[in-house]
Amino acid sequence: MKYRCVECGNGMKSLFVQYSPGNIRLMKCENCKAVGDEYIECEIMIVVIDLILHKPKAYRHLLYNVLDPQALNLQGLLWKCSFGFLLLDAYRSLLICRSKEEWSLSTSIDSFIWTCQKILLDVFLGNLMFFSTFVLAMRIFLGTWFGSLSYKDILLAILISSYFKLCLLAMMVWEFPSSAVYIIDLYVFSSNTVALKVWMDDSTARHLKVDKFKYISQNSISSTLHM
Repeated sequence: MKYRCVECGNGMKSLFVQYSPGNIRLMKCENCKAVGDEYIECEIMIVVIDLILHKPKAYRHLLYNVLDPQALNLQGLLWKCSFGFLLLDAYRSLLICRSKEEWSLSTSIDSFIWTCQKILLDVFLGNLMFFSTFVLAMRIFLGTWFGSLSYKDILLAILISSYFKLCLLAMMVWEFPSSAVYIIDLYVFSSNTVALKVWMDDSTARHLKVDKFKYISQNSISSTLHM
C-alpha cells in the first residue's frame, strides 16, 4: 500500500478522489471507517501545531503520506537533513561551551582549535552513540521483524522529527538562558520517541497481519489435506 490511514495506520491505495480542480472527496479507511487523512484539507499550520502537540496521526501524515520515498529523491533528502541536523547540533554544543565560559573573543588560537575539535567530537560521537543504541534496542525488542525495516526510513523519521532544533536559530537573535538548550533537547527526544513509536507500531501491526494470514492459510491447507 502506498499511503497510510492517519488514525489506525492501515494501508490505503489512495487518500482522495479528485473530480475537478479544487473538488476532491476524501477516502475512508476500510479498517477503522474514518477519513484516511484529514490533513489533506488542512492548512500547514494545523499540521505544525499537531506535530508540536505530539499527535501520532500528524506524524503518520508527514512520514507516510507526505514524504513518499518513491516520489522523492530520498538519498538527497537524507543528506540535506543530516547536514542541517549536524549543523544545528554543532551550534547547540557551541552554546553550551559559551555558557561554561569556554568561548570568548580573547581566547587563543590553540584554545579556539581545541574548542572546535571538542564540538565536532561531541556532535559526531554523540549522534553515533544515539543511533547505535537505538538500532541495538530495536534489534533486541523487535527481533526478526527488525530486518524488514529500512535504515534510511528510520534515519529519516529521526531527522524529520527533530524539527524543534530549529528553535536554536532563535538563540542567534535573542538571548536565552543556557537551560533553554536542554529544554529543546528534551522536546526533540520526545518528538523522536513519538515518531519512532508510530513507525514501530505500524510495522508491528503489518507483521502481525502477515503472520495471522500465514497461520490461517496453513490451517486451511491442513484442513483441506485431512478431508
